[in-house]
Amino acid sequence: MQRVVVKVGSAVLTQDGEIALSRMQALVNFLAELREKYEVILVSSGAVAGGYTKLKLDRTALANKQALAAIGQPVLMQRYAKKFERHEIITAQVLVTAANLSKDDDIQRVRNTVETLLCNGVIPIVNENDATATDELELGDNDQLSAYITEHTDADMLIILSDIDAYYDKDPRKYEDAKILKTVNEIPHEALTQEVNPNNEFATGGIVTKLKAAAYLLEHNKKMFLASGFDLRDVKSFMLEEKHKGGTLFTPKEQS
Repeated sequence: MQRVVVKVGSAVLTQDGEIALSRMQALVNFLAELREKYEVILVSSGAVAGGYTKLKLDRTALANKQALAAIGQPVLMQRYAKKFERHEIITAQVLVTAANLSKDDDIQRVRNTVETLLCNGVIPIVNENDATATDELELGDNDQLSAYITEHTDADMLIILSDIDAYYDKDPRKYEDAKILKTVNEIPHEALTQEVNPNNEFATGGIVTKLKAAAYLLEHNKKMFLASGFDLRDVKSFMLEEKHKGGTLFTPKEQS
């Protein structure tokens, strides 16, 4: 059975300072269906936003942001656990930092934990340990983390569900004639060095961090699919029906 990592960002999981429960439920329903065909690992943002629902601290201060993450992580996991319970699926929390994924021994421990969970039918929910991390908070809204997890857990593909529904030939917010690039084999260097421009108050990334994640995976001969997390029809078509209607597939040339 193939293995996929699904990453969902804060822009999808939050709305008006609250966790978007209906979107979370739609995500969980999709993952339950996806799990019938694949082993599934979820990388989820939203801890800081979850904390903010309980305590309104100024998120621009690092100490406050870390405190909100500490408050919000169990809130987020509780929400997921309840929603997956409807599908009789057990979930597990796996907290990592970028430092964990730069040491061979730590990588092996993360891999062993994930393998054991998957072998027992549990969905690992991975997040950065933002409560103790510093610069990891700016890694790119978990885009980079999800790419590393895809590589280090030997997953076949990363799916990023975002407020960005695809990769376009130009900025669709500025140009009405922007066209979706449905399949991408390589990413120009200049696209990777643009200024990061998050669209959501809780997000730290944008299209650039997603392109960096895709570039990393292409270098490691793996695929990435970028689609909307607000409307799951494109990802459902691609993953469950094997029909590429929308979204962008980043894939090595030899796998096209």
